[in-house]
Amino acid sequence: MELNGANIVQLPKNFDRRGNLSVIEELRNTPFKINRTYWIYDVPGGEVRGGHAYRQNQEFIVALSGSFDVILDNGRERKTYSLNRSYYGLYVPEGIWRQMENFSTNALALVLASIKFDPADYIYDYALFKELIKETGSINNKKIV
Repeated sequence: MELNGANIVQLPKNFDRRGNLSVIEELRNTPFKINRTYWIYDVPGGEVRGGHAYRQNQEFIVALSGSFDVILDNGRERKTYSLNRSYYGLYVPEGIWRQMENFSTNALALVLASIKFDPADYIYDYALFKELIKETGSINNKKIV
């Protein structure tokens, strides 16, 4: 099941006896131009990351090492995506509430973003997120389906 276009993307795998190699290319493996890259690591046990929605930003998330869950919520339904292979990425469209949890020891999350950091793009209040979805069907003037 996809949630508003969110989906797991299998990345190319180049097998080699010396070690395998995978690649991510913008507009090929991601549906957007990559404008920012960041990573999340050394997450203490039981901690949750994220807990916000973006008005415009889209993301592509890969578990480079270890594992974690990404919980996506469109205001009507939730879905959990478990990431645990470095050759799978999760595309997260704009307008979706997201959080990350259940980080394994030494988990490393790579996040590719469609826009540069913009504090105004974030919605940190879940009640406001739900209200915007209820009132307008969207948080960014795009209809949530």
